[in-house]
Amino acid sequence: MTAAVAAGLGLLLSDVKPRSGILADLWPSDTSAAGSLLQLVATAAVTITTLTFSITIVALQLASQQFSPRLLRDFVRDPVTKRVLSILSATFVFSITGLRGLNSAQPVPSLVLLTAALLGIASLGALLVFISHMVRMLRVDTMMTRVHTDARRAIEQFYPPYDDDQQRSPDELELDASTGSLVTAHDSGFVEVVDVGTLVDSARQHDAVVRVQVRPGDQVTQGTPIATVWSRAGDELTDAVRAAVVLNNERTIDQDAGFGFRQLEDIAVKAMSPSVNDPVTAATAAGHMADLLVRLTGRRLGATLHEDEDGTGRAIVPDRDLRYYLDLSCGQLSRFGADEPTVLMALLRMLRDVAVACRDDQQRAEVARAADLVAGELSPERNDVDTSAVQDHRDRVGAALEGRLEAAFGDRAGETRSM
Repeated sequence: MTAAVAAGLGLLLSDVKPRSGILADLWPSDTSAAGSLLQLVATAAVTITTLTFSITIVALQLASQQFSPRLLRDFVRDPVTKRVLSILSATFVFSITGLRGLNSAQPVPSLVLLTAALLGIASLGALLVFISHMVRMLRVDTMMTRVHTDARRAIEQFYPPYDDDQQRSPDELELDASTGSLVTAHDSGFVEVVDVGTLVDSARQHDAVVRVQVRPGDQVTQGTPIATVWSRAGDELTDAVRAAVVLNNERTIDQDAGFGFRQLEDIAVKAMSPSVNDPVTAATAAGHMADLLVRLTGRRLGATLHEDEDGTGRAIVPDRDLRYYLDLSCGQLSRFGADEPTVLMALLRMLRDVAVACRDDQQRAEVARAADLVAGELSPERNDVDTSAVQDHRDRVGAALEGRLEAAFGDRAGETRSM
């Protein structure tokens, strides 16, 4: 809008002299017709803006009610919506600026009219792009793919590879919790970011060690502990620790891959509600979570020790383990889908894929535990065919854990990979 005002004033000042040739032919009529054009463009911009806001509100309501209220942040941050509204606002402001500069005693500002006409056409094009974009965004597959991509990015960015031998274990410091000082939160909210760099620098300055007790995504209440400090620095280091643990009033996916699982789980649970009753969408969400879980098996999970420039351990930052992610992926959905074998089999297929990617016995034990919990959720009222199908999928998870891939994936017509 600011750029539109500047452009309008600049073009008005450049059109103070009579035009000739091509510039004169741009607008052969008088200032009255020029005013009508600018009014038409301004009115159209306001109308299209109103329509755009209406579509956006409907999209927000639909996404919140049918999928998950935690997906609204994606719509608010959507760059296409912001660009469309910027074009519409600029068109309106430019037209108003042009109307203000019209004067029947001066030459018609042909460049202003040409620009306004082009902005009007651009506004119409922006509306068409916006409608097409919203139709794609409101597809549940698009939403799940978007969440999947964000969660995968968080996993790849914040979890070191499984084979990274440079990571030291926090247990090497042999810290005694009874000798440390607790740092409590001065505010409430969700942990958005843990600034590891600030923690390490502050601990190095005071020759201290800091062990954070919260993770991105955790809900913190004022007065509860967020860290333990081993130092004599006092309040100065305590304030630095509080500043490094950034709280927000809502959960974000920036450093919290678990929030991506939470959103996918929400979509799946909503799909299993009586008002929607869409087990295929729930099974598709399980497929997205399967890819993320496979990627997690290739990462080093749990607490990490961060060193300063001299190689001295300064900050211990906790994180999620595989059981947390498996429970998050399977827990609610298996309970809501207890009466629908399709959903339980989709979760067991997910666990079969994860079983193939397991790197150690601990991961295999967690997958076996999750598979038993999922298979145990099947309603006893189901018939023998459904019961045997679920048990068959559970047996396939066991075969994958034992390395018998032919037994795990071989089937008659692809029925263990399709929905």
